[in-house]
Amino acid sequence: MGPQLKVVERTRTATMLCAASGNPDPEITWFKDFLPVDPSASNGRIKQLRSDTFEGTPIRGGLQIESSEETDQGKYECVASNSAGVRYSSPANLYVRELREVRRVAPRFSIPPTSHEIMPGGNVNITCVAVGSPMPYVKWMQGAEDLTPEDDMPVGRNVLELTDVKDSANYTCVAMSSLGVIEAVAQITVKSFPKAPGTPVVTETTATSITITWDSGNPDPVSYYVIEYKSKSQDGPYQIKEDITTTRYSIGGLSPNSEYEIWVSAVNTIGQGPHSDSVVTRTGEQAPASAPRNVQGRMLSASTMIIQWEEPVEPNGQIRGYRVYYTMEPDQPVSNWQKHNVDDSLLTTVGSLLEHETYTVRVLAFTSVGDGPLSDPIQVKTQQGVPGQPMNFRAEAKSESTILLTWSPPRQDIILKYELLYKEVSNKPGTPEFLKTFDPVTFFLVKELNPNTEYVFQLAARSTLGLGAPTSEVRERTLQSKPSAPPQDVKCVSTRSTAILVSWQPPPVESQNGDLEGYSVRYRGLDPEVSELKEVKDIPATTTQISLDSLEKWTEYRITVVAHTIMGPGPESSPIIVRTDEDVPSAPPRKVEVEVLNSTAIQVFWRSPIQNRQHGQIRGYQVHYVRMENGEASGLPQIKDVMLADAQWETDDTAEYEMVISGLQPETTYSVTVAAYTMKGDGARSKPKQVMTKGAVPGKPILSVYPTHENSLLVKWEPPVEAESQVLGYRLQFGRKDVDPLATLEFATQEDKYTATHVHKGATYVFKLAVKSR
Repeated sequence: MGPQLKVVERTRTATMLCAASGNPDPEITWFKDFLPVDPSASNGRIKQLRSDTFEGTPIRGGLQIESSEETDQGKYECVASNSAGVRYSSPANLYVRELREVRRVAPRFSIPPTSHEIMPGGNVNITCVAVGSPMPYVKWMQGAEDLTPEDDMPVGRNVLELTDVKDSANYTCVAMSSLGVIEAVAQITVKSFPKAPGTPVVTETTATSITITWDSGNPDPVSYYVIEYKSKSQDGPYQIKEDITTTRYSIGGLSPNSEYEIWVSAVNTIGQGPHSDSVVTRTGEQAPASAPRNVQGRMLSASTMIIQWEEPVEPNGQIRGYRVYYTMEPDQPVSNWQKHNVDDSLLTTVGSLLEHETYTVRVLAFTSVGDGPLSDPIQVKTQQGVPGQPMNFRAEAKSESTILLTWSPPRQDIILKYELLYKEVSNKPGTPEFLKTFDPVTFFLVKELNPNTEYVFQLAARSTLGLGAPTSEVRERTLQSKPSAPPQDVKCVSTRSTAILVSWQPPPVESQNGDLEGYSVRYRGLDPEVSELKEVKDIPATTTQISLDSLEKWTEYRITVVAHTIMGPGPESSPIIVRTDEDVPSAPPRKVEVEVLNSTAIQVFWRSPIQNRQHGQIRGYQVHYVRMENGEASGLPQIKDVMLADAQWETDDTAEYEMVISGLQPETTYSVTVAAYTMKGDGARSKPKQVMTKGAVPGKPILSVYPTHENSLLVKWEPPVEAESQVLGYRLQFGRKDVDPLATLEFATQEDKYTATHVHKGATYVFKLAVKSR
C-alpha cells in the first residue's frame, strides 16, 4: 500500500500511509521530490510511524508530519527494501493550504435513494449517500425496524442489498449528525399478475352477437383483456378474443338461439391473471338456417297424400310451424305453388289431388323471426300403391371410373326393384342414357365411367303396382386420372449448338382425365457419353414450350413430352430425334508431325480431332506455317487449305491426312500448326511444330574428259556456277560401261583434275562427278 493524494490545512497534522511485506521484513524509507526525507532534521515535527494500524489501516512505515508548513508540500513516495530487493510506491502529492475557519453544515442527501420495480423473487441494491460537516451517519429502516446495526453504522454512504424480494415495501434512508436528522424513502414495487376483473355484464344480444361490459378490478394499469367463451350445447375448445384494450366488447359470429358462457381475464407485463366469474346468456332467435330433413310423401288414397319430415338441424330458435308447398308445375315460382300450413307437427295430409299425376313437394320451417329455407323438392305420384320417392339420395366418387350411390328406402312400401337412370353431363347432342335395374338394396356402385366426368343420376322404386316418382337429379364427377393421351403437335428445333426449343399442345380434352397440373420433358443423348436420361419437371400447365439448355454440341437427342394431372403422369409423346447445331471444333487435330523433305519442302501429317469434340462435320483443314527468326514469327503466316469432298466428311476419328508444303527457303526454321473447320468456322489449332529445311543442293559441276597418247584419259572439272562457296569436295565415279561397279574417288575442294590410266582402246568408259556440300 502506498501514499494517496492528501490536502491538509497549515498547522494541521498530515499522515501519509505506507505498508509493505516481504521476507525478511522490509525497511521503509521516504522520499520527497525525489530526495530522502530525514525525520531527525525536523526537530521531531516529522516522524516515521511504527504502529500496526491507523484508523483500522496498517501503516507500519507511515510518515506523520505535525504542524505542517508550506515547505512540506510536494511529491512523496515510500521505498521498501530488504536483502531481496527494492520496491518503490507510486508517488502522491501533499498539498498544504492556509488555515480556514471550520464551517459546520447540516446533513443533506447528495445521492438520495431511488425507487425500483422488480420481478417477484428479484434482487435490488439501494444506494443512499449523505454529506455534511461533520459527516453524518447513514442507516436504513423499514417502518419502525432498524435494518442497520447501531455498532456498524457507516458514515456518508450506505447500500441496502435486498434479495429474493416477494412483496412491495417502502424503505427509509436516515442521515444524522449533531446538526440534525434527515430522511428519504425508496419504494420497491414487486410486479404481480393482475387480479380477476369483475363479473361480465350483458348489455345487448342479437341472434349472432353478445355485448358485455366489466369492471377492471385492478388498481394498476393492465396491458389488455382476454375474453373466453363457449357454447354450452356444443363440445369443443373455448373461443378466445385477445388484445382487447377497453372494458366493453361485442362478441360476433355466434349461433342463434344458443346459450354461451363467458369469462374475462386481464394481462399485464407479468402475464395473464385469473378469470372473472362467468356469465351465461343466450343469443336471440333467427329464421331457421336449414330446411326440414328427410321429407317424404306417399299416397293414402288416389287423391290424398301424407307428407312427413324431421326438424331442421339449425332451427335458430323455437320452431313455430311448417309450410308445405306442392305443385304439378315445378318450373313455376314457389309463390305460385299451393301452400299448406302446419302448426306444431311433423306430418300432414294433403287432399283433393288429381289422380295419375306427379306432384313436387317442398317444406320449410319458421320461427317468430321468419321463414327458413325450403327443403329439396321431392316427387309424389298420385297413384295408389306405387312406392314413394327414395330418400337421402347421395352420390360419391370412389375412383376415376366408379361412383357410389346411397339412399334410404321409402317408408312403409314394399319394393320389388330399383331403376337407376344416368348419363354424362354434356352439351353434345345425342348423349346416351343408361338404365340399370337391380334388387332392393340401399347402395349401388356404378362402374365403367369415364375419368373426371360429371354424371347425373335419378333413382325410382318399383312395386307390383308400378314405378314410383324418381328422385331429384344428383350430380357427381368421377375422380381425376392420369392423362390417357400424350401432348400433341410436339416439335423440336435446335436454336444453337447447345440448346433445343421444345414446343407442344395439350392432350385432347377428352383424354386429359382431370385438370392438368403441368408437363415434364424427358431427353437423352444418343451418343453413349451423354446417354443419361434427364427430365425437366414441374413445367406449369399454362406453358407449352421450353428451351433445353447446356446440351452437347452437334449431338442427337431423343425427346418426349408428358402431361400430368394430380394423379400422375400420362403416356410419353412419340420420340423426336433432333441434333443440336454445329459449332467450331473445340479440339485440335491430333498427332501432328512434320518431316523435312529437302531444302525447299516439308511434309505435314495429322489425324482428325477426337470425335466428341468435332462439334459438326469436318469440312476441311487449314495448315498454317510461318518463318521463324530468333524464336519469333517473321512476316504473316501462310495458309494451305485442305477441303474435303462430301464423301470424305468424317463420321469417326480414324482418318489420316498429309500435305506437302514447297517453295520454302533452305536452312530456314518454320512453325507449323493445323486446324479443322466446320461450317461454323475454324476450330482450335494444334501445338506449333518447328522444323528447319535442309541446306541448298549445289548445281552440276562442269566435267570434261580428254584422251591422251599414253593409254590414259585426263578428267578436268569446274565447280557449279555461283556455288563455289558451297563446295566441300568432289566425288568421281568412273569405269568401263560394261563392268560393275564403278570406281569411286574423293577429291578436295581445291583439286580440279584427274588422269585415268590403263585405259583399253575400243572400250566405252563412264565418268560421273558430284559436288559435296553441307
